[in-house]
Amino acid sequence: MSLTPNAISTLYNMGASGDNPSFVPVVQVIHLKKIDKSGGDERWKVILSDGTLHVSGMLATQLNPLVASSQITTNSILTVKDFIINTMGSGQKVCILLNVEVNGVNPGNRIGSPQDIQKVGPNTTATVGGGMHRQGGAQPMYGNVQANNNGGGGMYGNNNQGGGNNPYSGGAPAGNPYGAKSNNNNAAAAGGGSAPIVRTTADGQPVTPISGLNMYSNRWVIRAKVTNKSDVKTWSNAKGEGSLFSVTLLDSSGYDVKCTFFKEAVDKFYNMLEEGRVYTFSGGRLKVANMAYNNCKSQFEITFDQNSEIHLDAEGAEIRENYDFVKIAELENMEPNSYVDILAVVKHVGDVSTIVSKKSGKEMTKVDLVVEDDSGADVKLTLWGNSAQNAENQFANCPVVAFKKSRLGDYGGRSLSGGSPTVNPQIPQTNQLMQWWGSNGNKSQSRSLSSSGGGKGPDPLEKRKDVCSIKEEHLGNSDKPDWLSFKATITFLKREKQGDDGAWYTACANSGEPCRNMFKATQTSDGNYHCDKCQQTHPNCAETLFNGMTADNLYQQSIEQGDKDFYDSTFLKATYTEWVFKCKVKQEMVGDETRIKTSVASLVPVDYAKESRALLSSLLSQ
Repeated sequence: MSLTPNAISTLYNMGASGDNPSFVPVVQVIHLKKIDKSGGDERWKVILSDGTLHVSGMLATQLNPLVASSQITTNSILTVKDFIINTMGSGQKVCILLNVEVNGVNPGNRIGSPQDIQKVGPNTTATVGGGMHRQGGAQPMYGNVQANNNGGGGMYGNNNQGGGNNPYSGGAPAGNPYGAKSNNNNAAAAGGGSAPIVRTTADGQPVTPISGLNMYSNRWVIRAKVTNKSDVKTWSNAKGEGSLFSVTLLDSSGYDVKCTFFKEAVDKFYNMLEEGRVYTFSGGRLKVANMAYNNCKSQFEITFDQNSEIHLDAEGAEIRENYDFVKIAELENMEPNSYVDILAVVKHVGDVSTIVSKKSGKEMTKVDLVVEDDSGADVKLTLWGNSAQNAENQFANCPVVAFKKSRLGDYGGRSLSGGSPTVNPQIPQTNQLMQWWGSNGNKSQSRSLSSSGGGKGPDPLEKRKDVCSIKEEHLGNSDKPDWLSFKATITFLKREKQGDDGAWYTACANSGEPCRNMFKATQTSDGNYHCDKCQQTHPNCAETLFNGMTADNLYQQSIEQGDKDFYDSTFLKATYTEWVFKCKVKQEMVGDETRIKTSVASLVPVDYAKESRALLSSLLSQ
């Protein structure tokens, strides 16, 4: 296989392969040497040649197996698919190979007589006759060499525009056989090739695309938009304590990267960074991303400290989100724990609630949305933190919202969690969905991919069912429990249990995890109460709330004080009241018989004002 003409000159003038994805050169390894390094991964130095010029380079560590298996050796022919040019402190440029393909059989010898590009200069290219020639711009393999009748620079590329026959001056005669114009700014116009693509910030700083970041370069500036910003989190352990937050950055190449700020950097940058705004970032430290907790395209993560440089770049070009939308109806055929982009109408916003994380023990704010698109299906989507607190105002009046990278779950059918929301994004699909919703979408009956699940709080009005649905829809007959919500009136409450004095039990006094005053505690011979769940013993037990009072109070007044009428009246007050129930329906074995058991997971009293508004909204949408 022949080598790509002028490959070394072209890549030497580029910043990374991302500057021109169509440039995939074929080069030869003319030198391979292991760099002595105590500890860590092996590092291999290479010299790459196109038969005319050669340049020093390094193999990224992920290519080490190709060296170990002898696929890459001296004189091997490589197709370079991904690379980065790193400028050393001395000004020398080194080509870092990130992804290559070994081509065919090793020819066993060096092709051509290449010279060091650092010595002869980066603008030296091969001529048709096989000689060497310097010109103003790099000559890519895909460029067309055209004659330049107006003359131009001499063979050494002097920028002087004077005439004369001196071969070292810029005024070569019109018949200059090389046909190259010496002025670099006019190289493209002269047909002498395309200059490398160089992106800059508004103030002229060179910009590295996120796709071009690598572990071998620490002098980079990226220009990116903050698409997601987390809340500040704190930690405390044996090594100390501190705070952190993270952001997701997206640049114009369509790549995004996760960035984390610690301690002093939190104080300096948290209030400065705003979602949706564009900044320039430099001075961060790269590390390989843990893809189990990172869904960004970049294979790296960035850590910023208080010495990092971040500046608002409001004057530069806008960076738009890139979406890969999935229809809601397709979610049931996708693998759980994957991340998806959806564009949907938010047709219901639930109540904001709080839960305690089992992992961290901290309180978390959440809200459940019901979102629907024109595929005829809807799904529950949960937002957390600040997004949850602002949901009622942000998603009022059923807007079209793009959710970026929501996590797909299979709890209770299909559900989504998180994702960066953008209300009414400026994309063609937004108008299409708005028109569908306004014409008939808000009146059509959608198919829900989410059962109620075990979350707190009742379902919205349109998702409620009747008690008879348990039999009619055969709920509870699958391997997983089914959930339903309904509004009902309590007509009877069983007041006593056989062999017990009342409708209560002694519960563990531990109000934290894992018991939360819910699990039964047994009285021991010494008068204490032992819990099998947390394996702790307490001098007393706890009782859960009952109809506005604690079970302890009810026990003391009705049993210890002998006021049986007070006990009965407490239960009678709860009868013939309306509640919204949320129930779990599950199949259980009782002896040798299979039975369907319905358990109340939560119940809330009917809010008649809210209920009336929901009924009116439902009638108007018919």
